[in-house]
Amino acid sequence: MLIILLGPPGAGKGTEAEKITQKYNLAYISTGDILRKAVKEETQLGRKARDYMDQGQLVPDNLVVEIVRERLTEPDCANGAILDGFPRTVDQAIFLDQVLPEIGAEIDQVLLIEVEENELIERLTGRRVCSDCGVNYHVKYKPPQVRNVCDQCGGDLYQREDDSLKTVKERLEVYKKQTEPLVDFYKEKKLLKAIDGNQDIDEVFEQIDSILKQL
Repeated sequence: MLIILLGPPGAGKGTEAEKITQKYNLAYISTGDILRKAVKEETQLGRKARDYMDQGQLVPDNLVVEIVRERLTEPDCANGAILDGFPRTVDQAIFLDQVLPEIGAEIDQVLLIEVEENELIERLTGRRVCSDCGVNYHVKYKPPQVRNVCDQCGGDLYQREDDSLKTVKERLEVYKKQTEPLVDFYKEKKLLKAIDGNQDIDEVFEQIDSILKQL
C-alpha cells in the first residue's frame, strides 16, 4: 500500500501519518528526513544532492524523486509506505509516476487534509516552545499552567520565527501556488480523497481509516 498525504502547513499531516503507519504497519517517509539521511550516509544520490545544497541551490525534482524511489526499496517498505507532503509539485508527481513502475509500485490513494485558513493560522501562530527543554505547547489547545512558563522545567516559552503571522501567511501562499495544482492532478487520476481536517484528531483519523479499509 502506497499512500500520499497532502495538506497545508498546520493541517496535522504528521500526527495523522503516525496513526496510519502504526495501524497499517507502513513505513513513514518524509522527504526532508531521507534527503538529510542520504547526504549524511554519503550515498551516491546523497553526494549529488549535497553538491546542490552546498551551493545554496534546491535539489532538482528528478533527484529528490530518485532518493524517494531508493528509500521505497528498503526492507521496512515491504508492506507499503506513506509519503508525507510529497510530491509537492506537479513536476515531482510526474517524475514519481515514471519511476514507481521500476520497483513494481503504484500509488493506491492520495489523501488531502483540508482545513480552513483561519483555523490554520490559529494553529500555527499559537504554537509555543520551551527555550530550555524544547517541549511544545499551544496557547489554545495545550496551554501551560502558568502563561509563557514551561510546566516541565520552568523555562520561558517562545514563538518560533516560522510561526509568526507574517511567516505563516507566506508559507500558506507558497502551498497554494506549489501544491494546490497537485490536487487537480490527482483528481484527474481519480486517486484523491478529501478529508475534513477541521475536526478533532481522532475524528480525522476515523475518516482516513474508513477510506483505507476499502483499499
